[in-house]
Amino acid sequence: MSARNNPVSARESPLLCYVTHRQGLPVANPADSIEALIRKIAEVAAAGVDWVQIREKDLAAGELASLTRQASRIAVKSSAECSSSIRVLVNDRLDVAIAERAGGVHLGEHSLQGAEAKRLVESALRKQAVQASFLIGVSCHSLETAQAAARDGADYILFGPVFATPSKEKFGPPQGLQRLAEVCRSLSSPVLAIGGVTLDNAESCILAGAAGIAAIRLFQDATNAIENIRALRQLL
Repeated sequence: MSARNNPVSARESPLLCYVTHRQGLPVANPADSIEALIRKIAEVAAAGVDWVQIREKDLAAGELASLTRQASRIAVKSSAECSSSIRVLVNDRLDVAIAERAGGVHLGEHSLQGAEAKRLVESALRKQAVQASFLIGVSCHSLETAQAAARDGADYILFGPVFATPSKEKFGPPQGLQRLAEVCRSLSSPVLAIGGVTLDNAESCILAGAAGIAAIRLFQDATNAIENIRALRQLL
């Protein structure tokens, strides 16, 4: 937020964000999907990802809080082992993010309004219920919504889908690199690219001005998360 130092803007290297999707994990019994996701979060965190965005919209508040709590413990452990800082973000549920002292909240275009989220976070900051580095991010699918989110105080914008991807088909055709570059040029807030990002096209997102990339399958489907993230670091 504008009143605080933005840790995204201060980074010297592109940011890597793993967006969770437990229903996409190969499990025989759907009841085991949360445990499978916890193992995947531990694997990706140990491999050196920067952020883990908990995007499990169908979970009840209690289940989501428990998952966030476990992910945060994994992040603390992996951060100490890797001498880095892994941030856990909660999708949509600002109440859960604050209650579990997560690293931030990520809002969809039709979630809680950014200005209202900012007001609630500032209140939580005064009560020391969250860390001063707590972030508010917003998903945007047009230049206009990205500009509005930035005006409302978003710490970062997640823009896409940049490339074709099954998980973002409902948002229409891919935005493409040219539009990503336009959004990056138009905003002072950092922009992360999402949607169909792969090892082959990740570098082009950074060259277009993105501060980092966010993805589900790029991290979740990797047979070797360490090699995958190492390859990304070399590329970016």
